[in-house]
Amino acid sequence: MALVLQLRTVSGLRGRADRIAKAAFRGLSFYTRVLENCEDEARFDETFRWPVASNIDGNEILEIQVFNYSKVFTNRLIGTFRMVLQKVVEEGQVEVTDTLIDDNNSAIQTSISIEIRYQALDGTVGAWNDKEFLETPSVHSEGDGRYPSETDSLLSGHRQGSDISPGKSNQQSTERSFRRAGKGVFSAMKLGKTRPSKDDHRKQDEPAVLEAEDLDRKAMRLGGRLEPDTISLASVTAVTTNVSNKRSKPDIKMEPSAGRPMDYQVSITIIEARQLVGLNMDPVVCVEVGEEKKYTSMKESTNCPYYNEYFVFDFHVPPDVMFDKIIKLSVIHSKNLLRSGTLVGSFKMDVGTVYTQPEHQFYHKWAILSDPEDLTAGLKGYLKCDIAVVGKGDNIKTPHKANETEEDDIEGNLLLPDGVPPERQWARFYIKIYRAEGLPRMNTSIMANVKKALIGENKDLVDPYVQVVFAGQKGKTSIQKSSYEPLWNEQIVFTEMFPPLCKRIKIQIRDSDKVNDVAIGTHFIDLRKISNEGDKGFLPTFGPAWVNMYGSTRNYTLMDEHQELNEGLGEGVSFRARLLMSLAVEILDTTNPEINSSTEVQVEQATSVADNCTGKMEEFFLFGAFLEATMIDRKIGDKPINFEVTIGNYGNQLDGMSKSVLRRKKDGGDGDEEESELLQNSSEDEGDEDGELVSVSSSQPVKPLVTDRNYFHLPYFEKKPCIYIKSWWQDQRRRLYNANIMDKIADKLEEGLNDVQEMIKTEKPHPERRLRGVLEELSSGCLRFVTLADKDQHHSSRTRLDRERLKSCMRELENMGQQATTLRSQVKKNTVKDKLKLVQNFLQKLRFLADEPQHTIPDVFIWMMSNNKRIAYARVPSKDILYSIVDEEMGKDCAKVKTIFLKPPGKRGFGPAGWTVQAKMEMYLWLGLNKQRKDFLSGLPCGFEEKKTARGQNLPSFPPISLLYTKKQVFQLRAHMYQARSLFAADSSGLSDPFARVFFISQSQCTEVLNETLCPTWDQLLVFDNVELYGEAHEMRDDPPIIVIEIYDQDTVGKADFMGRTFAKPVVKMSDEHYCPPRFPPQLEYYQIYRGNSTAGDLLAAFELLQIGPGGKSDLPPIDGPTDVDRGPILPVPLGIRPVLSKYRVEILFWGLRDLKRVNLAQVDRPRVDIECAGKGVQSALIQNYKKNPNFSTLVKWFEVDLPENELLHPPLNIRVVDCRAFGRYTLVGSHTVSSLRKFIYRPPDKKAQHWNMTGEIVVNMEPEVPIKKMETMVKLEANSDAVVKVDVTEEEKEKKKKKKKGGGGGGEEAEEEEPDESMLDWWSKYFASIETMKEQLRQQEAAAAEAEDKEEMETMEGSKGQAKNKEKSKAPKDDKKKKQQSAPELPEKKNKQKIDELKVFNRELETEFDNFEDWLHTFNLLRGKIGDNDDNATEEERIVGRFKGSMCVYKVPLPDDISKEAGYDPSFGMFQGIPSNDPINVLVRVYIVRATDLHPADINGKADPYIAIKLGKTDIKDKENYISKQLNPVFGKSFDIEATFPMESMLTVAIYDWDLVGTDDLIGETKIDLENRYYSKHRATCGVSQTYSIHGYNTWRDPMKPSQILSKLCKEGKVDGPHFGPGGRVKVANRVFTGPTEIEDENGQKKQTDEHLALSVLRHWEDIPRAGCKLVPEHVETRPLLNPDKPGIEQGRLEMWVDMFPMDMPAPGPAIDISPRKPKKYELRVIVWNTDEVILEDDDYFTGEKSSDIFVRGWLKGQQEDKQDTDVHYHSLTGEGNFNWRYIFPFDYLMAEEKIVISKKESMFSWDETEYKIPARLTLQVWDADHFSADDFLGAIELDLNRFPRGAKTSKQCSLEMVTNEAELPMVSIFKQKRVKGWWPFVARDENDELEVTGKVEAELHLLTAEEAEKSPAGLARNEPDPLEKPNRPDTSFIWFLNPLKSIKYLICTRYKWLIIKIVLALLLLIMIALFLYSMPGYMVKKLLGA
Repeated sequence: MALVLQLRTVSGLRGRADRIAKAAFRGLSFYTRVLENCEDEARFDETFRWPVASNIDGNEILEIQVFNYSKVFTNRLIGTFRMVLQKVVEEGQVEVTDTLIDDNNSAIQTSISIEIRYQALDGTVGAWNDKEFLETPSVHSEGDGRYPSETDSLLSGHRQGSDISPGKSNQQSTERSFRRAGKGVFSAMKLGKTRPSKDDHRKQDEPAVLEAEDLDRKAMRLGGRLEPDTISLASVTAVTTNVSNKRSKPDIKMEPSAGRPMDYQVSITIIEARQLVGLNMDPVVCVEVGEEKKYTSMKESTNCPYYNEYFVFDFHVPPDVMFDKIIKLSVIHSKNLLRSGTLVGSFKMDVGTVYTQPEHQFYHKWAILSDPEDLTAGLKGYLKCDIAVVGKGDNIKTPHKANETEEDDIEGNLLLPDGVPPERQWARFYIKIYRAEGLPRMNTSIMANVKKALIGENKDLVDPYVQVVFAGQKGKTSIQKSSYEPLWNEQIVFTEMFPPLCKRIKIQIRDSDKVNDVAIGTHFIDLRKISNEGDKGFLPTFGPAWVNMYGSTRNYTLMDEHQELNEGLGEGVSFRARLLMSLAVEILDTTNPEINSSTEVQVEQATSVADNCTGKMEEFFLFGAFLEATMIDRKIGDKPINFEVTIGNYGNQLDGMSKSVLRRKKDGGDGDEEESELLQNSSEDEGDEDGELVSVSSSQPVKPLVTDRNYFHLPYFEKKPCIYIKSWWQDQRRRLYNANIMDKIADKLEEGLNDVQEMIKTEKPHPERRLRGVLEELSSGCLRFVTLADKDQHHSSRTRLDRERLKSCMRELENMGQQATTLRSQVKKNTVKDKLKLVQNFLQKLRFLADEPQHTIPDVFIWMMSNNKRIAYARVPSKDILYSIVDEEMGKDCAKVKTIFLKPPGKRGFGPAGWTVQAKMEMYLWLGLNKQRKDFLSGLPCGFEEKKTARGQNLPSFPPISLLYTKKQVFQLRAHMYQARSLFAADSSGLSDPFARVFFISQSQCTEVLNETLCPTWDQLLVFDNVELYGEAHEMRDDPPIIVIEIYDQDTVGKADFMGRTFAKPVVKMSDEHYCPPRFPPQLEYYQIYRGNSTAGDLLAAFELLQIGPGGKSDLPPIDGPTDVDRGPILPVPLGIRPVLSKYRVEILFWGLRDLKRVNLAQVDRPRVDIECAGKGVQSALIQNYKKNPNFSTLVKWFEVDLPENELLHPPLNIRVVDCRAFGRYTLVGSHTVSSLRKFIYRPPDKKAQHWNMTGEIVVNMEPEVPIKKMETMVKLEANSDAVVKVDVTEEEKEKKKKKKKGGGGGGEEAEEEEPDESMLDWWSKYFASIETMKEQLRQQEAAAAEAEDKEEMETMEGSKGQAKNKEKSKAPKDDKKKKQQSAPELPEKKNKQKIDELKVFNRELETEFDNFEDWLHTFNLLRGKIGDNDDNATEEERIVGRFKGSMCVYKVPLPDDISKEAGYDPSFGMFQGIPSNDPINVLVRVYIVRATDLHPADINGKADPYIAIKLGKTDIKDKENYISKQLNPVFGKSFDIEATFPMESMLTVAIYDWDLVGTDDLIGETKIDLENRYYSKHRATCGVSQTYSIHGYNTWRDPMKPSQILSKLCKEGKVDGPHFGPGGRVKVANRVFTGPTEIEDENGQKKQTDEHLALSVLRHWEDIPRAGCKLVPEHVETRPLLNPDKPGIEQGRLEMWVDMFPMDMPAPGPAIDISPRKPKKYELRVIVWNTDEVILEDDDYFTGEKSSDIFVRGWLKGQQEDKQDTDVHYHSLTGEGNFNWRYIFPFDYLMAEEKIVISKKESMFSWDETEYKIPARLTLQVWDADHFSADDFLGAIELDLNRFPRGAKTSKQCSLEMVTNEAELPMVSIFKQKRVKGWWPFVARDENDELEVTGKVEAELHLLTAEEAEKSPAGLARNEPDPLEKPNRPDTSFIWFLNPLKSIKYLICTRYKWLIIKIVLALLLLIMIALFLYSMPGYMVKKLLGA
């Protein structure tokens, strides 16, 4: 079904030019090739084919444009031809010759001649006829791959016909070389491959052309001038690029990754809770992960408890199990030892959701608590927490823990993933379970036979039920006894918040058994795949659809070793059952009173569904042919081997017992027989057109033949066995078709992206062009999907999910297509990498969309059986081999030959066992509807005869039982094995003895074994003679079988160890082709070697397959004999293939060896280092006594070696350390391989660039600015430009300005704020100011990144012209904004900030900031020991046996003279000039430890008692006395001085231990610092350069050398001219001039002249100095992760610290800075409660029932237990007014910087010591009603955060609920700034509906004094002396009863019953009037009547 256009000629052209044409239909365009130099006629003769998925409409248009082609400029349009396809649709074939029209729609003389053909979907129009297109290959109605598959190259034009003229031959060959080399590297194309018909001789197909701007490349290529750079690094693509359409890609990775346990750590910090619902509660938080529970401590009588407690859970489980675990946080009220407490609210989320967050964590987020028991209630409070999930090797970047000053915005920081709405609703999840079929038997047949004998009935051996697990809850259906086809029709209902934070629903069929229930099969439904959260999204919905379950093999054994597979862990190895189910979600309307508010799981009956709801039953046909079975593992034994193919239970002869329902329905039998007819091969009279087709599902058993010592092969030579199976399934192919289209787009995209990455990696030119091509392909692919999927037939069996998914996929892909087009225009040379990342996201999205959640046809399993035992299997997804008439919808392996590697089932496939291949199969598979079967053989290699069973002899469509190949070709394979690198260490020495084994078809050969190396250079040619391949010759050229290369390690005893494997495709030369460039000789390529799923090195090799023609081998290119006498008869790689070499010199700097471990229990004493590269090498001097001095005496040595010109081919360099023992023996200590020499290659600088412009001066201006802006204002100046920047103002003037500013602005209160006094500032002020700066910088970087994106988008819109202007424009306003932003936030703070000098806080190790300090001295880890096989346990860390320090320099030999002629050049040091001596040196090391954060808890109570331990050489300091009790974030604030001698003592270890009263102390974590590299580094890491120079105060200069001394030393060492200090604050260094202040104040305020500021400003900008400059380490604090060797790779906390080092031969440094933790300041808070008002009345009076309250007020600051204080009671307040005049006094210790109160108390009566807590400063006031006999009643409370609380109202009237709820808009005050505050505040509590209401108001006065002030003006508690308060004036209603009863009665009557009495009086009056009326009425009536 397609539209085919043959473009013949365009005539009547003017002039002489290159012509090209473009044909477009339905948005898909093809280009022709370029016709060069044609005059009036262009003969294109090309055919284009558009596969059409929906019938063509009569008014659609075909457009052809003809251009003059230009290599440089855009193509110029000559004219256009448009044709409406009405006639084509009617007639099916039309020939047209017509004129073109130009832009103005007027005809021109140029005319075009074409032929168009069209075959409709239903085959209505015109029959195809092979003879009609003369020169084109025959086309079959279903386009069976003879035309290029459309998606193989959406954009390729295909040319057949017009034989190539001889003059084109060189072009032809370039094109061929491109086949393999280019691998689609230029966006030009993947070649369109076509397969000509069998009788047609082969024609050359040329590439089509794309995109004008790339055409110049094409033109060069087509002209044959471009020799492509054929090396591609580690090119997996070498194999996986699909070169033809006969073969599909093999899968390279072998090992199943799922199901393997890994280490995980979940860490949760519970910080605080807010707004908990309930009165005066004692909350505890329970943290539950999976099955484990932990509790926080209890906080008393508060609704907003502050915990700050940290919990860690460790797990060792497979990822799937881990991510399904539920994290549940619940708040429980008043739990104690006896009672479990009541649940306030809970929150749950699965671990997977946390893991998918950025950085795998939620940080400082608020969880919304809800009550699962009560759906109608709203939220129950908020819980603030951090949750992080770390797997091995993940590192969590903790945002820097400083004081969190920013206002807590709860709504903005909810604990929810992006895109989840904050108001989640309750929803019901209905999971309906209808029925299952095809269950395996789960019982032994012996039991059944016993039963049969006793009871006489024959039952099915399984009792199934279904269990569903979701969000931590389980539901089960009923058990159906003895049924292979159980019917349930039940629904399980879960109630859960929507959207749920748990991603997967687990559905499991289980077998009920008296002993234990076992799983039969498990299926997971991922909610993300069955719903869509977008605005056009849909709720989760599923089915009714069948899901297939896979698991262990079906034969029942009591101890099933693969039982885990049935639980859903790992890849199932066999079909188990299928289950019909559906899922629906309904959002609950919680306001509805009828709603059942329980969240328990319910099981109800459900209505059954119709049989046809899941689709119409169709008969499917599966055909397979085994073309090759090799590499069969010899362990299997030599019993006959056969293969079985199954689909579902069809074809399963061993254990597929249970018979399918469908068959019964077909036969109308009752199906009681034990076995189904299917298995007994009985004849079924189905009256099929193909005779009686009986499935043949397994090949005949054949005895295997020996290939070599490891492998067998089966003799499938000319006879290839086949299998075929008929099966019946519901026809839901559409689902698979859509998935296939998306998969193909994704595969293409992935291939393109691999290409682009390859090009970037190998530095090939123009990766951006390739990326543009990839994006173009992507957008046209997406467009294609939309047109194809649009015609989806609306058949009845489509479920809601089908419809919704289709809509959302179409939306997504349309969107993606547009984005791809937009991105394409944005891809520039410099943005390639960023855009690449974006495109990777497309790929993930496509893969996600393509995964179809509703299964249809089960997967196909291929089992290898030996002696009727199942040995190994492969699983092929059915969609991959599904046939469709539309190319794009076809499965990617359908009708192709696929290489399949069989693997052992289940756990046997883990680890090394799974890495050896069990068997390698070449298989051809085809699956489709039985009625579409006629082309099922079309993709097989040609040249065979079909052998059929007797029954089907003369039926043409009957499938063959075997194929007999009549044609065979003979080839010779040459494998050029050059070298391998970075192999796997397989021996205990840390090296291997590698050899490679090459397999091709059924032959194998080995290279020689090279001993003790990880980088063997075999340089060996292996020749495989007489390789016989079956099929047509021309197919071989495109479709050679793949070569498998395995690398082994030779062992003297035992068999060789497997080290890895890779695949390759040979370049093929047919006998009629010439062996000449560019295809031959082939180039060496890198192939990535895999071991399991991990990479294990690269192989550099080339492979060619040469056809042996009629003339025999004499026609082949000759092979030179062995050249090397020593190597014996080994053929070397021939000259044209091996790389071109040139002479290089390698200089090695030998510095020393460190940390060598023992070898075989003996210590290393006299080590030596051997360096080897490409067979040459050099040895270091011998270290005479390693203990005394581990450094080398001779520093630099060199050797010369021949290395390839191409740097990518450079062999690795090996470093080996040996220990020389007595009697000339030596042992290997360890080795290291430098796999890439690139970073050590010295490239002489350019002559032009080298000439520094020494005449011009560049003035650099130093501003002691706010460090934040420095990022923007620092100017990087070019070496030769001249620039003068203004001189800066001095500090003092600045301060004056500041003061002025402050006086002017700011307003009253702020103006009082005093400048921080010098004497008050300490190191911590500096530290906290720096942390603020760091956070600000992070914020700005984020903002800047966002801004850059915006800017880029603007540019792309504006187009290139306006770019320059636009940049200027957009920059200016943004800078202003920045400045505004900086000055805006609270003025006073900023001012302090500018005054305080800062240091730099690095939130990681200093090493990562300064490239490990390897600026000239590198550290190489020496490894030893084999790599562990369970590939993640033996880490590299454990294999390290020491470190070699040194460096190397590689350069081409004749160096330019000017280098060696430089002044002071010492030839003995070669390239390593100016290197310090490596003699031992004494150093004073000063270690400062600031604090640790997030330590891993070490004690049972979830805390730790940390102390510091420091080790350096022999010094071992344990600061055990000063441990910090029960703290996970301890502040140490300590410094330690240690004297050390480098190089012996250079590794500093800082560890944090946990102090234990009993037993040994545990290590929490440690960090190691290499001091030596820091000491010698040019970055000068000995003592950080501070921001300013001062000689007294908190910022005293620490270094014994002053800045000027340091500067002159640096200048001398770097041979830089300077420093020259000039007048007016100028200093000149090299050609840079720096300016700055020149005065300094001493302690007494005297000013002195000094050059130090100037020198310091140069040091801070040392990186700007030409040639010698590099960034110097600033004064800093670094944050180092703490690691514990027992838990490798998982961070155990972080340590903030820094190290200073001072050489002992210099003047001694001053005393260490005091960084001891700040002592909290003592304060006293006096609170006077004056009055209350409008307090709600609680009590009823006994006598009168009136409402009153006995009010008292309670307050506390630190915690209710520690210091609560109560006023006296105001009895019997009838109006809610209370008068107290009562003073509370709260003394407390406060840390200003952290805004926390510090309290020390024993945690419990059993605690050994007091624990220090830091809690927020919050004053709590509560109002209570006092009761004499019962407990007092709580009425309301208010919490005031002393740093930020609302200012009190002036009067009681103005005081409202707003003050609590609407804090954001009210003015806030801080008691620490305001000192004294008075006003009214509301008391609030929650009513029955959980709404906040005011329950009273309090007038209070807060007065804050420091301890000294409090001593000077003391005040008494309550109303006592000194400074007593007067007694309150209270009305005497309290005892009024006894004093004056009448008065009280009057009071009662007046107040309470006044209105009631009035009402009663009025009612009485009314009654009397009515009575009187009735009484006198009759009299009056009589009078009137009688007329008296």
